Amino acid sequence: MRILAIVHQADAGPGVFAEAIEEFGAELDRWLVPEQPSPPADPHSYDAVFTLGGSMNADQQDRHPWLLDESALLRELLDRGTPLIGLCLGGQMVAQAAGGIARRAPRPEIDWLEIAVGEAGGEDPVIGALAPSFEAFCWHSYEFTLPPGAVELARTELCIHACRIGEAAWALQFHPEVGPADALAWIDGYEVDRDAVAVGLDAEALRLETEAKIAAFNQLGRGICRRWLEFAASR
Repeated sequence: MRILAIVHQADAGPGVFAEAIEEFGAELDRWLVPEQPSPPADPHSYDAVFTLGGSMNADQQDRHPWLLDESALLRELLDRGTPLIGLCLGGQMVAQAAGGIARRAPRPEIDWLEIAVGEAGGEDPVIGALAPSFEAFCWHSYEFTLPPGAVELARTELCIHACRIGEAAWALQFHPEVGPADALAWIDGYEVDRDAVAVGLDAEALRLETEAKIAAFNQLGRGICRRWLEFAASR
């Protein structure tokens, strides 16, 4: 199997998803879209695609014109039924490509949060193993609405954190891929995030909590990726 990771910035890479893909015996190509106008190969030649997070927002096409091209590609992948998963910004973009709306959330979620898995989520091949709830690392100021025909799988009180679109695509709002290096780098550099500053983020407390919880969370993330790969392999 060949997998494409769409990367939006260097410190928001595939993380533990890359580890799970290697363990699965699949080949991973990374496409850093802001710096590489062309992908490593035809995006439609891959068995599965995932798109990652970033500090930009889904509605900032004026600042980041490549967002328009990526959105068009995601619509094509959805139409073709390519196994697809979006994480944080990537989740917003996948949901938006499917007819949902990516918009500013009522408030940022920058913390470790409990996410409830709904009845439909409990039956999902990727999210179901996490029922009835799980704790996740979250860092976002935007959310996505449920696209037409999509199924909500998991959420916090504030917003949707997982949905399935059709039979082969998922949009996630939390960060199952983030490894310790990237997570701690985000925390250390939180002052460049105006929303993190505005909510009065206690960076030291979040750092200590992250150091204590990230190993177990990374196991959860590898499991999500492995189940998604198993789904993709079955197709």
